[in-house]
Amino acid sequence: MKVLGCLVTLLALALLVAGCVTEDVPVTPPDGLQSEVGIMYTATGQMPVLLSTGQIDGYMVWQPFVSVAEVSGIGTVVSYSQDLPPAGTWTDHTCDALSAREDFIAANPDFVNAFAALLILSGNYVQENPDRAADISANWLFGGGTMTFGDVKVDSKDVLAHSIPTIRFSTEPSEEWLQSNDRFIEALREIGYLTGSLKDASPADVRATLYDFSHYEAARAMVDAGEIKTPDKLTSPVSLGYLPSDHDAPLFVAIKDWEYFNENYGIALKPRTTAPGKVDVADLIVNGETIAEVRLVQGEGGAQLMTLMGTEAIQISYAGTPPTISAIDKGMAIKILLPTQNEGSGLVVVASAPVDDWDSFIAWAEARSAEGRPLKIAAPIRGSIQDVQIKYALQDSGLVVKEV
Repeated sequence: MKVLGCLVTLLALALLVAGCVTEDVPVTPPDGLQSEVGIMYTATGQMPVLLSTGQIDGYMVWQPFVSVAEVSGIGTVVSYSQDLPPAGTWTDHTCDALSAREDFIAANPDFVNAFAALLILSGNYVQENPDRAADISANWLFGGGTMTFGDVKVDSKDVLAHSIPTIRFSTEPSEEWLQSNDRFIEALREIGYLTGSLKDASPADVRATLYDFSHYEAARAMVDAGEIKTPDKLTSPVSLGYLPSDHDAPLFVAIKDWEYFNENYGIALKPRTTAPGKVDVADLIVNGETIAEVRLVQGEGGAQLMTLMGTEAIQISYAGTPPTISAIDKGMAIKILLPTQNEGSGLVVVASAPVDDWDSFIAWAEARSAEGRPLKIAAPIRGSIQDVQIKYALQDSGLVVKEV
């Protein structure tokens, strides 16, 4: 019965998502009115500007842009991603993960194990020290100064202090995390984004294709035992791609607070410079030995990092699972090794909206639709987790979703 229930849930999700991205399957609310909401796609950095100038009514996005709205006063959070309806659907949902090229994993398994152990430790550190993580992330990403979005200006340290506690930093590949990836894959199939190896693969084959958790398990065992195995020294530098987001806070913390990790755990990413702000090169040190030069490559998006993985410009990626899944579907020989962060997105509306929760948001959407002025909500790229989540929640609440 439990298996049957899961299948029914997945089927329902697939049908709902299918309706979300086409105009051929409208949903009529109980009152007979076809209330609708428009979804438009735009760069995340433009969303606060569009909201403050009245060009959109809200946006669904990842942190820290959710906190930008609240801290600056231009917006109000309707719901964080894990709380969107139906209740429990997106608990512990997938977001960023550590991935690596399969040839690199095979050639350097002990390095991969040690690096995974460091991220387990730094992820725990962020959860236990959110203020320190916020300060480090603000300085890495914004120089600790002002974030400017058109006429909207806000202190980066205030934004990150608000943002970090809303993100769940976890490296455990829990069943909830796996199931959220399963659901996302079903959604990608329905909108035609999977055309390769994952398109018709069974659930078991999908998981076998996407993941290699053996290195997480080895890293977890070392962390629990309190002893990190020293890998062989690498003869070539390792390039790690990452994104300029506070979702990557464990990486920033591991580098900026390297002395703490070195002294307490015998492993660290020691930066080559003591200058404030982001770091381009660090050395992985394990038990006092320098193991490898790690070059940090900042990308502008997950898709770009996947392209760099494909050309061997980077060997390891710290990025979202959606572009990673799409790259693997297209035949790229990479594996997801462990999650690094879950949840961490939210729906924001303009501060003047008569909204303080999901129910009042739906009431506002219906009223605006009845006036002939449907709400316009911005989202990142079509098919992103945030795009799927907001469409699914709206559809579940009986609204028609149109891309504008």
